[in-house]
Amino acid sequence: MAKECIICNAYLEYLEKDELMECVICHKKENSKTRCINGHYVCNECHTKGMDSIIQLCLEESSKNPIDIIHKLMCQSFCHMHGPEHHVIVGVALLTAYKNSGGEIDLSDALIEMINRGKSVPGGVCGFWGACGAGISSGIFISIISKSTPLTNRPFSLSNQMTSIALEKIGKVGGPRCCKRDSFLSILSAIDFVEQHFNISMEKSQIICDYSLQNNQCIGKRCPFSKNNIL
Repeated sequence: MAKECIICNAYLEYLEKDELMECVICHKKENSKTRCINGHYVCNECHTKGMDSIIQLCLEESSKNPIDIIHKLMCQSFCHMHGPEHHVIVGVALLTAYKNSGGEIDLSDALIEMINRGKSVPGGVCGFWGACGAGISSGIFISIISKSTPLTNRPFSLSNQMTSIALEKIGKVGGPRCCKRDSFLSILSAIDFVEQHFNISMEKSQIICDYSLQNNQCIGKRCPFSKNNIL
């Protein structure tokens, strides 16, 4: 079976209530519902260590295809099969492809803002909040390019619409979790949304999942990106 705990490879477990846990790497104490069955807890910051390299990678990227970009990000050492890093890299891939497709943004500033906002969405929210972080990330992306705030009109509307569309796609496929599947669904939804509302055409490509053997909860043929459904 694929490894889950980044300390001992054991299965993760999700508790009904928050418990005070100590990160085995940095020793920070905080409340969480998630640990491995051997008791190891790793905080979001330690789980995504090295993610700051995203900025330079994306500033050097020329692709107009956010699917290609997120595949590259998923290959980086900070990205695991599951985890809160996906709450950042969905929006990062979209911002980079949007800029390369003609979108008028300061990419460096936008990436910093995306990282800061995305990192504030904790792991496990797909099950505990009823709102997958990958879907939320697509909404953050729209909020950044539209300059949305709680007081804006159309940008507020568009960013919430984007999140709802992505979450609907994710919800219709159903669980259990797959951060890769939900990231792909969110990006595909955002590509169409941006073309419709911002008149920017990002490129897209067929997605064939190569992660199933790393995912102990893979849903197989029920996944729209399963090799069995495409090949």
